[in-house]
Amino acid sequence: MERLKQITVIGTGLLGGSITLAVLRCFSGIKTVAYSHRPVTRRKARQLAVADEIVDDICRGVSCADLVILAAPVCTFEKIFSQIAPALPAGCIVTDVGSTKVLPHRWAAKILPPAIHYVGSHPIAGSEQRGVEFSRDDLFYKALCILTTTKTTNRRSLQILKEFWSALGCFVKVMSPVEHDRIFADVSHLPHITAAALVNASNVEDLKFAGKGFMDSSRIASGPANICADVLLTNAKNISRGIDRLTKELAKLKKTIRSGNRKKIEKLLASARTKRSALVKYKMTRKELI
Repeated sequence: MERLKQITVIGTGLLGGSITLAVLRCFSGIKTVAYSHRPVTRRKARQLAVADEIVDDICRGVSCADLVILAAPVCTFEKIFSQIAPALPAGCIVTDVGSTKVLPHRWAAKILPPAIHYVGSHPIAGSEQRGVEFSRDDLFYKALCILTTTKTTNRRSLQILKEFWSALGCFVKVMSPVEHDRIFADVSHLPHITAAALVNASNVEDLKFAGKGFMDSSRIASGPANICADVLLTNAKNISRGIDRLTKELAKLKKTIRSGNRKKIEKLLASARTKRSALVKYKMTRKELI
């Protein structure tokens, strides 16, 4: 960590702003630079003092960076890699906070120079809110952060990122990009489209009678459509398989309900309850739930 003198974050939304704020709180002597292509976002970021410097030139922003973090929609990564590649100093570490990892690793290997070290990052933090005004310096406290690596990943860079995310309060786990995308298709991406489908399947007038259960179940449908679309498009095969499994379970419930077999209905519901109880217990043990 001693080698990190400047951290540049590309994208100044909820996650990007929260990263720079967390760095300002957790580290002394590390300069934070934030880039946004939107003037209105840069203006808000300066007003909120989310970083030491807010820039409008992406290449200038990364030219002296030891660590560059992409906090933009996943489908912009390929273009951003191409933009910053000529300006990155040798030895610079590049990471991101995207929700899919196979394609970012592929793009980084194709575009970034050999002297630049890419490692994928995915902090499991955030909310359905978007915008720098929702940034918090404690967003990553007790959050899980996945780091993704391949056979060519620079081990020293991996260790630095482990220490970096741990310092921000994260529990860190390392896996391959393929494993990451398979797992998070089920536990993150599928829940989002399920919530969206639940809302879309409901009558607008009927929704006015919705209680806390519906609001809890559908909360993540409020996430920004452009960011979520990027996730779905960059993990299409895994998500499609998840949809198949989900529709199979729904069909099973539908058939059982129509049959009027109370015992089978209770068995299916009890199975879900037991699995979720075990999940809650695990998360409580790890203090990921407070």
